[in-house]
Amino acid sequence: MNDMTVNLKNAEPESVRGLPGHSTVGTGNLEAAGEFYDRLMAVLGIGRFLVQPGRAIYYGKRRLEFGVVKPFDGRPARAGNGSMVAFEAPSRAKVREAHATALRAGGSDEGAPGPRGENGEGPYCAYFRDPEGNKFLVYRAGPDEA
Repeated sequence: MNDMTVNLKNAEPESVRGLPGHSTVGTGNLEAAGEFYDRLMAVLGIGRFLVQPGRAIYYGKRRLEFGVVKPFDGRPARAGNGSMVAFEAPSRAKVREAHATALRAGGSDEGAPGPRGENGEGPYCAYFRDPEGNKFLVYRAGPDEA
């Protein structure tokens, strides 16, 4: 497949989940971003799905779900004000682990792990920013997976 590594041949059909199809954030340093996201995604059991050398790294389990890309227009990448990407975790422990991993990998805290909503009865959430300022949420709604 030319200059790409891809897992599409092994992808299993999956029912349509609805929006979003996948999300991306920009980077000015693809190698450093790949190191950050490799560590973070490993906590959630997700690996690299598609690599376009010098352009993009995409992650997913059975399909492309998230990517970090160099902006197509060649201008500097910058975090969007009011933008956020959310990842669902299989357990509250994985929410805590993902948050801690992001901070150890150079991210910054935007909200410690804990329950949200009225009386703490909402989803269990943690917020952080990657080293380039993109904001993320890792959450678990409902009981942990078995």
